[in-house]
Amino acid sequence: MSDFVGGFWSAYVALLTLISVVACGVFLWMQGRAKHSAGKTMGHVWDEDLEEFNNPMPNWWRWLFYITVFYSLGYLVVYPGLGSYKGTFGWSSAGEYNTELAEGEATYGKIFKAYLQQDLQTVAGDEKARQMGERLFVNYCAQCHGANAKGSPGYPNLTDADWKWGGDPATIKTTIMDGRNGIMPPFAHLGPEVIKDLANYVRSLSGLPADAARVARGKESFVTAGCVACHGADAKGNVAMGAPNLTDKIWLFGSSEQIIVDTITKGRNQIMPAHKDFLGEAKVHLLAAYVWGLSNKPAAAAGK
Repeated sequence: MSDFVGGFWSAYVALLTLISVVACGVFLWMQGRAKHSAGKTMGHVWDEDLEEFNNPMPNWWRWLFYITVFYSLGYLVVYPGLGSYKGTFGWSSAGEYNTELAEGEATYGKIFKAYLQQDLQTVAGDEKARQMGERLFVNYCAQCHGANAKGSPGYPNLTDADWKWGGDPATIKTTIMDGRNGIMPPFAHLGPEVIKDLANYVRSLSGLPADAARVARGKESFVTAGCVACHGADAKGNVAMGAPNLTDKIWLFGSSEQIIVDTITKGRNQIMPAHKDFLGEAKVHLLAAYVWGLSNKPAAAAGK
């Protein structure tokens, strides 16, 4: 879109808009000047007896359209609609949005900041804070993790105890504040047979059915191919890197052999966007407390 923000395109849009509005007025004027023969048909017949007559449009109907033309011209003077012209009122949707944000901050900011002074476990045990956190979650997180926070393929379940980067309150807050970028590099260079061996070995780690011969070869390839560098020799992952535990029965993309083969072959690139600039620390604090409470017992923690 950056190609369409120059002065030429602004003038082009403005001119095209004005021509369109004025053309409507000219068309109405021409209709008022046209000669009509009342009672004479145009020769068009539908459904055997439905005829089109050459009657003039009622004046009240034409004047309603004239009013819309005049209103449109007035609107384009006071509001933006002619290219980069901002209108005499200087109104913009961005300005309206920022005004609403400022009003909301003035009304609710003190409430959010009051919770910011409390530790996350205490906030998680506060029923009012939990409800506020839930509303924040539904508005900003449910699109990926689902309204029930149980995720979907590629989006983690936030209600269990499995965490790629760690599930303590401070880490969850850091994840929401700064975002995460989880990268599983592609290993297509290993070839389809080695990759299939690895997939069977990985499946066996969590008790899934697997070909014994491939499991034996895959166990050796797991070391030689460098998988241990991220997932560890015991394949239990590394929270510092966001490398998942391969020995449990929790799968982010699916546990079928083909899905695991695709993951090893093509790799994965997951992005959790940062929310600190958009929501601010106070709202993230409430949100992190709510998320932590989904897989913990905040009431008991709050009573400590």
